[in-house]
Amino acid sequence: MSADFAFADAAEILQSARELLEASLFSYQNEPVGTRAALSAGVAAENYADCFIRDFVPSALVFLFDGRSDIVRHFLRVALRLRGLQEEIEGHRNLPRVMPASFRVEREADGSEVLHADFGDRAIGRVAPVDSMMWWVLILQAYVNMSGDSALAEEPAFQRGLQSILSVLLYDRFEVFPTLLVPDGAFMIDRRMGVYGHPLEIQALFFATLNAMQELLVPDTVTGPMLEQAAKRRAHLTEYVRSFYWLDLPRLNEIHRYETEGFGHDIANPLNIYPESIPEWVSDWVPDDAGYLLGNLGPGRMDFRFFALGNLLSVVFGLSTDEQNTAIMNLFDHRWSDLIGRMPVKLVYPALVGVEWQLLTGSDPKNTPWSYHNGGNWPVLLWPFVAAVLRAGRRDLAVGALDVARMRLYRDDWPEYYDGRSGRMIGRRANTRQVWTAASLILAEVLIEQPDRLSFWDAKIHL
Repeated sequence: MSADFAFADAAEILQSARELLEASLFSYQNEPVGTRAALSAGVAAENYADCFIRDFVPSALVFLFDGRSDIVRHFLRVALRLRGLQEEIEGHRNLPRVMPASFRVEREADGSEVLHADFGDRAIGRVAPVDSMMWWVLILQAYVNMSGDSALAEEPAFQRGLQSILSVLLYDRFEVFPTLLVPDGAFMIDRRMGVYGHPLEIQALFFATLNAMQELLVPDTVTGPMLEQAAKRRAHLTEYVRSFYWLDLPRLNEIHRYETEGFGHDIANPLNIYPESIPEWVSDWVPDDAGYLLGNLGPGRMDFRFFALGNLLSVVFGLSTDEQNTAIMNLFDHRWSDLIGRMPVKLVYPALVGVEWQLLTGSDPKNTPWSYHNGGNWPVLLWPFVAAVLRAGRRDLAVGALDVARMRLYRDDWPEYYDGRSGRMIGRRANTRQVWTAASLILAEVLIEQPDRLSFWDAKIHL
């Protein structure tokens, strides 16, 4: 390590992160509207010059905490405007417009500016983003709560946008579950990882979005039945996730002794999960006083992997109970080397390896074991980790995570992700100067110093 890095203090590191965030801003019609995903000199993917709805979340919260709500307001307006740019596929029924995955501003030969959006039609794998519309709603909720500008959400265009998103989320499918069905690769894990169906991250976002809708929709502009349906769906979703997704040692013993092929309403194993599907690593890995929410659940299918963002968001948004929150924090405490390691936080544990990696990822070379989405460590998870542990009363874990991350992120020039079982190596294909990495460190520092600011996403409906 060079002398400059060796003597950098927390204030200097934070200033470096803020300079990167500031440099990433771009404008449309002379107003700042978003942040580029990465500013490294050798950005591999062209779309890293875009503003991703998902990536903008920590940046938006930092701007709101700094009193720069105008940036977030412009972003919300532009993203809402982009809904109308989605191309229709011939033969598909016209569903209400949703949000793009990302957008950029390009300058034409005559000097005019044009907005270009990606709705998944240009993305790797051509996967439509499901989480973008939910993150947009949550940014709007944070904006209203922190700026006090409720008039923005009450504008007719915003009310129509919110209703369109709610109608998509409540759209009838051939499902008997209250969860939201999505394809593989339709959220932060945007490559094949075997999480098709009902991944936890989407259910946590779905829950938070239904909460936000109750707060943001003006009753006179939306039909009573739609709000009633949303409230019922939310209640059923809450009960379902807390009961069926939860895994601790007593629950594991119950699954281990499941009877299968049951028929009727009162059976103990309604999803027909076979005990033989329990991976060998699980029984020794879950501590006696810990637990977590499963990564995914469906008919005959229980994904025992630990997905960090889904668990953390469940704590932050109030989807999990206080007792479950404590157990999740105990898991991080007892399995620190697995889930935090040398760089917070491991996205998925454990990694897919061997034939399982080949089959579930399509032999994706970027998702090799313990890299990228397949067990990589992502510094962007610092902010939901700090928010979650503060919610659960474990500030000590937040302090420990930040002590691990600060100097290394600064020294490594703000990488996108890290490789290895403990995150010792900079990701082989990771961008440096990744903006949401820097924004997440800033946000984590703000939250740990001012934990009362977590109230911006407090549920107005008590469970």
